[in-house]
Amino acid sequence: MGRSKKIPLRKCVVTKEMKAKQQLIRVVRNKEGEVFVDETGKMNGRGAYVSKDLDIIEKAKSQDILSRQLNTKVDEMIYEELKRFAGDKG
Repeated sequence: MGRSKKIPLRKCVVTKEMKAKQQLIRVVRNKEGEVFVDETGKMNGRGAYVSKDLDIIEKAKSQDILSRQLNTKVDEMIYEELKRFAGDKG
């Protein structure tokens, strides 16, 4: 009987689908109100997950979804950083 490890699922804030954490990038707002791309997925603060997909990141940007999710203005730079992560899938 093989013990299969439970895959942690998170919801993409753009598509609303549940995906494995590996397929998502976490964006976090700390209590100072600063927003970061959280590579480790372990930073403290309010997190939102976005799929590692350039189209979905574009949609998040055009609809300003992350700003609404995190209740703060999300900088252009955050979206650029997300696109970099989505670009190098390797």
